Amino acid sequence: MQLDVLSPLNAQRRDGLLKLASLGASLGLCALAGCAAPAVVRHVGDNETDHFALGVASGSPRPDRLVLWTRLMGDALPPAVEVEWEVATDAAFKQRVAHGIDNAIAAWAHSIHAEPRGLAPGRWYFYRFHALGQTSPVGRTRTAPAPEARAELDFVIASCQRWDHGHYAAWRHVAEENLDLVLFLGDYIYESAPVASRVRMHEGQGAARTLLQYRARYAQYKSDPALQAAHACAPWIVTWDDHEVDNDYAGEVSMMGDTHFLARRAAAYQAYWEHQPLPKVLRPTGASMQLYERYDWGALARIHTLDDRQYRDPQACPRPGRRGGSNTVLARDCAAIDQPQRSLLGAAQEHWLSEGWSLDRPWNLLAQQTLMARWTQRNPTDPGGRSVWTDGWDGYPAARRRLLGEVAERKVPGCVVLGGDVHATYVADLRPDFDAPRSPVVATEFCGTSITTSEGLAQAKVDAALPFNPHVRYARSDERGYVRFHLGERSVEAQIRSVHNVLDPESNIRTAARFTVASDRPGAQPV
Repeated sequence: MQLDVLSPLNAQRRDGLLKLASLGASLGLCALAGCAAPAVVRHVGDNETDHFALGVASGSPRPDRLVLWTRLMGDALPPAVEVEWEVATDAAFKQRVAHGIDNAIAAWAHSIHAEPRGLAPGRWYFYRFHALGQTSPVGRTRTAPAPEARAELDFVIASCQRWDHGHYAAWRHVAEENLDLVLFLGDYIYESAPVASRVRMHEGQGAARTLLQYRARYAQYKSDPALQAAHACAPWIVTWDDHEVDNDYAGEVSMMGDTHFLARRAAAYQAYWEHQPLPKVLRPTGASMQLYERYDWGALARIHTLDDRQYRDPQACPRPGRRGGSNTVLARDCAAIDQPQRSLLGAAQEHWLSEGWSLDRPWNLLAQQTLMARWTQRNPTDPGGRSVWTDGWDGYPAARRRLLGEVAERKVPGCVVLGGDVHATYVADLRPDFDAPRSPVVATEFCGTSITTSEGLAQAKVDAALPFNPHVRYARSDERGYVRFHLGERSVEAQIRSVHNVLDPESNIRTAARFTVASDRPGAQPV
C-alpha cells in the first residue's frame, strides 16, 4: 500500500513526518483491522509550501454520512480555493464511492468540512483531498452502524493536551489501538501565554485572544505528527471545555470580568469550528455555537455530547478580586452553591438531555467535560464540613441531582458518564444523593486523565482524601494518557492507559488498571 504525504519545508517538520510515516507503515499492516495512517512521504520542492501541513481528520459519524476535515496552509493562498475530496473503500482509491469539490475560503481559515452522504452503514473508508497541485495525507474513517445493528464499539476518551506540558506519546499509542472512535472531551488547545521553562514553547507573545492568535495556536497543536496520526486512524466526536477560550470562563463571564469577553469568545468559537471535523450546520454565529449533540451507535448505545461552558451559571463564591472562576470553599461558607436554580448545562440543554435518553438501548454514554462524582478533600464530619471545588459538578449540586435523579426515576439503562478536565483518572459510582451512601448506584463514571497536562492535585492529597469519598473506586493524579473502552451488549471493559514519561515523545505505555461494568448493574468492578 502506497499513500502520499507531503514533505516539510524544514528538517524538523521533515523528521516529524518521517516518524509519522514510520508509524503509518506499521499501521498499514493492520488497515483491515481498523487503523490507518500515512505510509510514505512524498517530498515537495524546498520552495514549495506544504498546503496540507496540518493533516486530515474525520468525525461526527452517522450511518450514512460523516465529516471530512482539512485546512490549507500557506501565506499566499488566494481568497478561495477549490478542494477536491474523495472517499474509497480501498487505500489505493480504485473503488471510489464518493467525491466532490468544496471551497476553502479565507474567512474560515481555508478549512474544509466535506460531508459525503449516501455511504454504507458500519463501513470503513479511506479519504483524501487534492488542491493546488498537491494531495493530502490519507485518512481512514468509518460510518456508524445501521440503527438496528448491535455492533460492538471500541473507543477512547481523551482530554487536556497542553502543548508545553509534554509530548504526545499518548496519541502515538492511540493511533496504534484498534479503534472505532475517539471521544475528545475538552481542552484541545490551551490559550495560555508561552512559559520559557517548559518542555516546548507555546507560539506567540502572549495568551490567545484574537481570531488570528487562536488559529495560530490550533496550527501549532495540529502540527504534531502523533496527533495527526490519531486523527487519521478513526473518526472523532469532540466537545470543548474552557481552555479553547479562556481558563474557567462561565457562559458570558470571564474569570477576570473582561468587558470584551464575548468578542474573544466569538473568535475562539470560530477557530474551534475551523479546526475540528464538525458539520457545516454547527458553524458558529458570533459568540454562539450549539455543540451538544447525540450520536447513535446502532442499537447498542447512544452517545450524548454535552457543553458545560457556554450556558452555565457563573461559579459561586469566586476568589476575592475576581468576577468568576473556580475556587475551593467550605460548603457552609458558600450558601449560593445550593441554590436550586443553578445549572451547569443551562435549562435548554438540560431539557434536551432529558428528552433524549435512549430507553431501548443497553447503553447511554454521557460525554462531558469534568468530574461528576462528589469529591471532598476534607472529612465532611469535621467542623466546617466538606470542601467544594466550584468549577465542577460539585459547584452545581442541584443540577447534578436533577440529572442523576432522572436517570434513577426513568431507569435509564447503562448510564456511563465520561469526563476529563481534572488531570487525573477517577472511577466512581454515581448516586443522586451523595449524602446517602447506601442509596442505589444509578450510573458509573470514568473521568480520564490528561494527555499531557500535569497541573492538579498531588497524589498524596488524593490518597488522603479517598476515605472521605467512598464512592470513588480509583483515583490517580500521577498518570497521563487516556482510557480505552470495549463496549458490548452486556458489559463495558475499561483500560486505564498511562504513558511512562510524558516528557518523552517515544515513551512506552502501560495498562495501569482494568474495570468492567455490566449493562444491567451500575458500578465499576476491578478486573
